[in-house]
Amino acid sequence: MYAQDMGKGNAVVRQQPQTATLRVNFEKAVNNDMVKSKFREVLGKNAEGFVGSLLSLVKNNELLLKAAPNTVIAAAMQAATLKLPINQNLGLAYIVPYWNSKAKENQAQFQMGWKGLVQLAERTGQYKTINASIVYEGQIEDIDFITGNIIRGKKISDTVVGYVAYIEFLNGFSKTFYMSKEEVEAHASKYSQSYRKGYGVWKDNFDAMALKTVIKLLISKYGIMSIEMESSSLARALAADQAIMESEDEMYTYADNPQDTISVEVQEPPQDARTINVNDIPPAEEPPAASIPAAEPPAEAPRTAQQGNEAESQPEECPF
Repeated sequence: MYAQDMGKGNAVVRQQPQTATLRVNFEKAVNNDMVKSKFREVLGKNAEGFVGSLLSLVKNNELLLKAAPNTVIAAAMQAATLKLPINQNLGLAYIVPYWNSKAKENQAQFQMGWKGLVQLAERTGQYKTINASIVYEGQIEDIDFITGNIIRGKKISDTVVGYVAYIEFLNGFSKTFYMSKEEVEAHASKYSQSYRKGYGVWKDNFDAMALKTVIKLLISKYGIMSIEMESSSLARALAADQAIMESEDEMYTYADNPQDTISVEVQEPPQDARTINVNDIPPAEEPPAASIPAAEPPAEAPRTAQQGNEAESQPEECPF
């Protein structure tokens, strides 16, 4: 027993110097003149505060400390370019660590929070309403398969049957996107290997992930994304979500199901589209508190020994 305790103590002692070295190395990488200059170019007077939050985030996350610094900085640059803070408590944008089995190294991935998508949409000044909501049994009686109009019913139970997102533009165009719970489960199974194996963010925060899915798919298909700065930022965010970059100028690489990533085209807002009656949209309801934690950052789920590095190699979507 004493020998075992001594062995554990020695492991802790060895780990502490390693962590301290990683912190020093990352701080040196961020304080590189070229890196600091780039952040100042993008953020101006706000650069110092942003870099400070980046250092604080990484120094307190052992997995991010182990990630290749260039991928962490590139992910942070994506958030900076979109003018989104990376404070995990705000739930707007995330830097997520994972093990890349192909590159044989820890890397970092930029991920949008659904709150960040909503904020970028609001910045365009083109949206009158944007919302995502859980749909309970009875709230939808039917959906017109041609127009997409929802025939609204009355809630009869607390059973979740689906998820809906809604956007309305100032020009009168509006659109609803609904996915049943079974459709969202199929989506999660397709895009998340950890979900198929029974653990991970989709398992722990299914409702929150589902809300992000419907709002992201709706905006990517019908959202206003013109060449104007604020609209193009929304397009960039959709393209960069769940992407890995080894440098700020590098093309996006998608680690999970790269052939199925969303294609985002810059387009002008539709001018002659039919208007959906706002009254047909289910009322916005706050999801149960247990379903969406208060802006918790993505966390690694407990793993068995059999899951190992294979599980770590798959990045997860942000739960918010």
